Amino acid sequence: MLIKTRGIVLNFIKFKESSIIVRIYTEELGLQSYIVNSVRKKGSASRIALFQPFTLLDMVVYPSTKGGLTRISEYKCNHPFSSVPYDIRKSSILMFLSEMVARTVREEEENRALFEFLHESIIAFDEAKDGFENFHLAFLLQLAGYLGFGVSSAEEVISQVAFEAGGSAMLGNSVMQLQRLEPYLTELLHHGMAAHIPNGRARRELLQLLVQYFQLHVEQLGEIKSLAVLSEVLSVE
Repeated sequence: MLIKTRGIVLNFIKFKESSIIVRIYTEELGLQSYIVNSVRKKGSASRIALFQPFTLLDMVVYPSTKGGLTRISEYKCNHPFSSVPYDIRKSSILMFLSEMVARTVREEEENRALFEFLHESIIAFDEAKDGFENFHLAFLLQLAGYLGFGVSSAEEVISQVAFEAGGSAMLGNSVMQLQRLEPYLTELLHHGMAAHIPNGRARRELLQLLVQYFQLHVEQLGEIKSLAVLSEVLSVE
């Protein structure tokens, strides 16, 4: 029986000569992996573009046994990006967030609330003309809530990270220096994207702090490879 569902592409790996195995978070089935054939052949550039991170798809798929590979019968783009591919800041932010979601969202069952959060956040980000500098920070705080370790206070995050680091913290900073971020994190908790964060350096330090917080709560999260790219892009602010 075929299943109609929306999906959010997380990542893919090359498979054989012209195919890929793509991981997609679906509305109906949760996290799924699909084999897609002949998308890496010469002249099929537009097809492989549909499997870039955080592309939104409408799909008809074959069901799979839990954890097994299956195939997509039909697929098309649900929301063509209007700004992300043309803005290095936006594309870097989405690359980072797609890696975070790929490493933290693992459930192979329906979770409509999480799906709607991801889907609507991606569209809102693409459509935002300005004022999106804090998007990735607000996104991570909300994602933590959907994953079961939501933040109730800035002090909670800082104390957990500082304790895990044994009294030291990211990049060799002291606990006192970590606490300097507390007002900014409180701003984010109360005002989201509209929070007043003074500069790119503060955003980078908050980002490092939130990634460490995720590493405490997500088993085997590992290194976030795109973090260095995003930090470099933010360094020009």
